[in-house]
Amino acid sequence: MKKRIENTTKLGRISEEISKEHKGFNEWIFVASRRDHQTILQILIDGRESEAMDIQGQTLPTLVYLSREKRPRYHHHFKAGAMNALIRVSSRISNSPIILNVDCDMYSNNSMSVRDALCFFMDEEKGNEVGFVQFPQAFENLTKNDVYSSSLNVLMELEMPGFDGNGGPCYIGTGCFHRRETLSGQKYSKIYKADWKRWINRSVEDSTSVLEETCKVLASCSYEENTQWGKEIGLKYDCAVEDVLTGIAMQCRGWRSIYFTPERKGFLGVAPTTLLQSLVQHKRWSEGDFHIFASRHCPFVLGYKKIPLKLQLTYCMNLLWAANCLATLYYVIVPSLCLLRGISLFPEITNSWVLAFVFVIIVHRAYSLGEFVWFGGTFKGWWNDQRMWLYKRTTSYFFGFLDYILKRLGFTNSAFVITTKVAGDDVSQRYEQEVMEFGTSSPMFTILATLALLNAICFVSGLKRVIADVETLVWEKFALHILLCGLLVFINLPIYQGLFFRKDVASLPTSVTYQSTMFALLACAIAVY
Repeated sequence: MKKRIENTTKLGRISEEISKEHKGFNEWIFVASRRDHQTILQILIDGRESEAMDIQGQTLPTLVYLSREKRPRYHHHFKAGAMNALIRVSSRISNSPIILNVDCDMYSNNSMSVRDALCFFMDEEKGNEVGFVQFPQAFENLTKNDVYSSSLNVLMELEMPGFDGNGGPCYIGTGCFHRRETLSGQKYSKIYKADWKRWINRSVEDSTSVLEETCKVLASCSYEENTQWGKEIGLKYDCAVEDVLTGIAMQCRGWRSIYFTPERKGFLGVAPTTLLQSLVQHKRWSEGDFHIFASRHCPFVLGYKKIPLKLQLTYCMNLLWAANCLATLYYVIVPSLCLLRGISLFPEITNSWVLAFVFVIIVHRAYSLGEFVWFGGTFKGWWNDQRMWLYKRTTSYFFGFLDYILKRLGFTNSAFVITTKVAGDDVSQRYEQEVMEFGTSSPMFTILATLALLNAICFVSGLKRVIADVETLVWEKFALHILLCGLLVFINLPIYQGLFFRKDVASLPTSVTYQSTMFALLACAIAVY
């Protein structure tokens, strides 16, 4: 099996030898495009048959291969559309009361996960209220200091339990067990009671071939026309973060969600291994979250008198990621240009009001560091997290915010950008060595390089001003400016290395160097003159 997987990955397709063994795979030979094909469905293992056993004689569950129909004239709605097709097909074949969904790059890391989730659903007192059980999102390929801050440790170990305490966690799209009724649009009722015996005694009399043919229509392009699928039934459509939106809708229908963090991680996935992958992923998340906040699905609107106010406020912590770019861009640009121009925005170092700024800076950073280390991080990992916090806010969140505004004005169309997790050997090696990967031209890199150069110029200019006017105590006036600008320069060291010192293929392209230098000098010239 290991050899088959490696060969398939290397070829980028199923080999002819394997395709001929399976009817479903064999159908792909006659498909011209993966975006234009019929429904391909095969029941690989029928759990009803006596032969469905492993080498130890244990009964195997039903295993189905499904690729839903896709046609150019029909919108397939990406992951949400695929999930809804699976929900319909599974309802005909097994109709299990519990549905687990994981991303394609994740696998089970704990054999007890199913049992643990069922304990919540089958609880005699509160089990009937539970709509879904969410496990943390964790990754197997993280480096010691997590150069791209992909671990999400603080989010998963602190903020998500806070979500749970305020009314229930959000649905994050993977590692989640759902009650089938919740995905079918059913509202919670106090009189609802799950009939587990009904599922145990259920049997499907149709043969495997009949099931395969009758289920194909459920995964066809036209099945959802003039229905409530994607609106009131199944996962929600027309949103880049369909998982969060679907979770809010479930909670507003009265269902309760549970966040469960076992000592051994339930599921493990693959984290981005390049800077651009990480930034693009967060751009999609932040844009989708802000879309929810600015629409009729906003927790304050959709959840009014349906979910607790504290849960509505907790959702906003993530839904306003994109809007946070404005404040961050202000602090990255304006104080530095004011230092260049000789304008003071902060109190002098001898003024008692400066204590408020110093207190906030020291306490907030110390709390952030302690929090990060408490949940298994390192000091260097925390510093990398601070860097990525800055990079995401000035690029991912900015482009997410801008794209949403442009879409609302009709200038651009919605697009679902899939984050690739496949990396070559050289990229993987640099990732393991915790060397930041650039290597390509991107507007995001241009912005990062421009801001880095802008702060470097302003920092040098500020130091020159302080040294030249040391007798007039100019440093007292601009101490906080220089501190802020110096921190920004220090945090951008990988950018300077990629621009001027590194010569490998993962450095920043020459075009980015020229563009960022020109933009930085232009901004400084405008500020001065």
